[in-house]
Amino acid sequence: MIDFVDIPGGSFEMGGIDADKFVTANELPRHFVTLPGFALSRHPITRESWHQVMGGPPFGDGELPVTGIDFTQASEFAARLEARLPSEAEWEHACRAGSQSVFSHASNIATNYANFLYAETGEVIGTGCPSPPGSFPPNAFGLSDMLGNVCEWTADLWHPTYQNAPCDGSPWLADGKPGCRVIRGGAWDHLPRLLRCSWRDWAPEQARWDNLGFRIVRDLTP
Repeated sequence: MIDFVDIPGGSFEMGGIDADKFVTANELPRHFVTLPGFALSRHPITRESWHQVMGGPPFGDGELPVTGIDFTQASEFAARLEARLPSEAEWEHACRAGSQSVFSHASNIATNYANFLYAETGEVIGTGCPSPPGSFPPNAFGLSDMLGNVCEWTADLWHPTYQNAPCDGSPWLADGKPGCRVIRGGAWDHLPRLLRCSWRDWAPEQARWDNLGFRIVRDLTP
């Protein structure tokens, strides 16, 4: 029902890169993270998968990413499948897929690579709606829609910088902003700068936004 991709463990440098003019203090200090391998869902969870696991009335087009799901609901979906939400470090490691560029494939991004709405000039260049996962090229790990389409919940509480962040890939839950979780990836109604690999923001745990979805992680057996 849900296709998982095995993501190799290892070390990577997390955070904004020097060549990125849109880096903010939220994405710094840049730091090394060493984490074990894990399995991440290839696509954001779809409406059809949500309906199959959680029941209730269908959400409409089952091929589209499920949105309007708050943090607790997303966590419950994952738990029913013996999975969990990714940590912020796991998410960025999977998104970068071994790259150290602004986006996972290059220093710029176009609408043939990801679903976003505006050019940096403010011109509307996208479709203005979510797309079925897999409509755009996958990254080097074979993951689709890590950038654009819908933002994604992570397990971490919000911290305004990476000062004292964990270096083992675990969720950062100590001393964060209560009730506020990190979101990643950018969405169909965003500017390109919000699709950068290092971009991060937060949402209240009760947020049920039409541009916010999620994907899930399973731990790999040693």
